[in-house]
Amino acid sequence: MPALSSQRRLLASLSPVSPATPHLGLATNQTNQTGPQCLEVSVPEGLFLGLGLVSLVENVLVVAAIAKNRNLHSPMYCFVCCLAVSDLLVSVSNVLETAVMLLLEAGALAAQAAAVQRLHDVMDVLVCGSMVSSLCFLGAIAVDRYVSIFYALRYHSIVTLPRAGRAIAAIWAGSVLSSSLFIAYYNHTAVLLCLVSFFMAMLALMAVLYVHMLARACQHGRRIARLHRTQHPARQGFGLKGAATLTILLGAFLLCWAPFFLHLSLIVLCPQHPTCGCVFKNFNLFLTLVICNSIADPFIYAFRSQELRKTLQELLQCSW
Repeated sequence: MPALSSQRRLLASLSPVSPATPHLGLATNQTNQTGPQCLEVSVPEGLFLGLGLVSLVENVLVVAAIAKNRNLHSPMYCFVCCLAVSDLLVSVSNVLETAVMLLLEAGALAAQAAAVQRLHDVMDVLVCGSMVSSLCFLGAIAVDRYVSIFYALRYHSIVTLPRAGRAIAAIWAGSVLSSSLFIAYYNHTAVLLCLVSFFMAMLALMAVLYVHMLARACQHGRRIARLHRTQHPARQGFGLKGAATLTILLGAFLLCWAPFFLHLSLIVLCPQHPTCGCVFKNFNLFLTLVICNSIADPFIYAFRSQELRKTLQELLQCSW
């Protein structure tokens, strides 16, 4: 099989040992035969394509609903819409990559064709840029919600549509620029360190903001309970509900993104260690979890809105 069809350049740098079986453009790495027994989770191409298509449909519906309803043309929903676009690009890029890999393996495309080479360059930038922008908009939504709670009276003067537009433009421009730099210098350790540091910064930002919001919500609930002389179990139930919401927000983020960035961290820390090699073997699974995050985001950030669900229902009825 030609070298181009075995893996993409950027994702090739994420595999510190030689590729074996090409799958989704990612390498399945062989550890030393005397090393530890490894559990490798195989992800069928059909499942990967199916998840990508589900994410594609969900996020297209979110974008269409927000675009249709003028009541949803607010800064908060602009960030949600951009998150949906980012997740949509994550799905499109990976589905397209999988389709190209299958065509290359079947001999339907010539690996050395100029058009295929350019397509790989575009997909490299698209994959990296969409992941960076998706993480950025998750952070932007957290900041927006924080301002809406702690600066409620000044929220509409702080978070205006022009400011939100500038923030969105900066995120997209930064994502394209950073992804282009990552592709150009994909074989440098600094690239991986930057990606891991960026993920840790987004995780810390979201954790601090959402925990602070939960603490404020619980404090507000206790005040209401004292005013109405509500019994303790009711207050406890309010706190549990807030904790459950926080667990869903941060839990989904960690579950879907942490394995991917753990993989990057281990490449820097222990690229040749047999135990780390066991982790490297499951990179396909880690990328699948990123796609699952694109499926979960609409349910967490969009479909919980009654206004958006109503608009979505109207769109679906009109389509029939």
